[in-house]
Amino acid sequence: MKVLLISVNTEEINILPLPLGLHCVAVAARNAGHEVKLIDLMTEKNDVVSIVGTIESFSPEIIGISVRNIDDQNAEAPNFLLDQAKKVVAVCRSISGVPIILGGAGYSIFPESALQYLEADMGIQGEGEKAFPLLLDRIQRGGDLSGTPGLYVRGLGLQGKRVYVKNLDTLPLPDTHLSSLAVSDSQERWMPVQTRRGCPMNCSYCSTPTIEGSHLRKRCPESVIEEISRHIHAGFTWFYFVDNTFNIPLSYAKELCRVLIARRLKISWRCIFYPGIFDEELIDLLARSGCREVSLGFESGCDHILRTMNKKYSPDAVRKTSAMLRNFKIKRLGFLLLGGPGETKASVEESLAFADSLDLDALKITIGIRIYPYTALEKTAVNDGFIRPDDNLLYPKFYIVENLKEWLNETVKVWTSERPHWMT
Repeated sequence: MKVLLISVNTEEINILPLPLGLHCVAVAARNAGHEVKLIDLMTEKNDVVSIVGTIESFSPEIIGISVRNIDDQNAEAPNFLLDQAKKVVAVCRSISGVPIILGGAGYSIFPESALQYLEADMGIQGEGEKAFPLLLDRIQRGGDLSGTPGLYVRGLGLQGKRVYVKNLDTLPLPDTHLSSLAVSDSQERWMPVQTRRGCPMNCSYCSTPTIEGSHLRKRCPESVIEEISRHIHAGFTWFYFVDNTFNIPLSYAKELCRVLIARRLKISWRCIFYPGIFDEELIDLLARSGCREVSLGFESGCDHILRTMNKKYSPDAVRKTSAMLRNFKIKRLGFLLLGGPGETKASVEESLAFADSLDLDALKITIGIRIYPYTALEKTAVNDGFIRPDDNLLYPKFYIVENLKEWLNETVKVWTSERPHWMT
């Protein structure tokens, strides 16, 4: 079958993203014998012209659309990013009657409501590398779609129980010859690499367990190195490990770094750290293997708020992690998440002062916490009257202690105005 895949994301939140997941799905579909074309709207100057031209010249039999972000998580004035995806679906509908299938991280959080809002035909929740080729085969043969893992059909609901791939090494690697995975001369491009899926930390507000599951599944380090090597040959030298917790488990993180060092790959990379789970050996390995920056999402400097968020570290653990990274000359980008359950003026001031004391290279402050389904925060928000049990959380809602809202905005504005490396 002829399959057109479209990455609709054009939002550059924290980093210019490349559609890693969609590329892997594209390779999986191609490996199953299908002819695949991919459009990345991040790199297209005119999305409508590109989509219309490709559909008219390629005549796809299936169109897949990847939804990465639902909104920009800005509580003050949220940008509802699904409107871009809705426009793309409408353009495809206007010139083609073939089935439109949704996927992607954002879609996986809201499989039924996003499918309804975007008016597509079907959607796959979770990992598409296995489910999408299976769905294509069943559509091609005119077979029964029921039982397809993670498949939702608009108006009919879930057709098959979602399945998590246990052995990630059985999944295909992205193909560097696909058009959007290209080095840009005019812009620094960080190539995303995922070494594991799932997160067991169960933070109160996090959507990762809904997207990837709570069970941690790891790739073989050799497979990771093969992927990185392919991208090096394509011209990339900067890499971003997109795993939510690069340092968990500690032994696996060390093994990855040792393999990177042994291969003598000339790369620079960044990752996301869970505070407190480290030792000097790991930080030394990070530095020697090319790590240049760590995102340290400590979220609060108040022990009580950290416990409310179900964080398994203390402010002291954050301080020690930050100091060790600084000692090894690794840049630290910190994150604060203010205004959630239990927050007070005193806890906010404590967090801001704590972040200031770390002497970070940069700090991102978010006011208000996006409420996602199936999280502890959702239950708290219902109990505290922020949302109703039947609210459709596809439309962004935020938890922010009501009597703090105005004060928080003014306070953060003062702190950031005096610190140019702090941002909101």
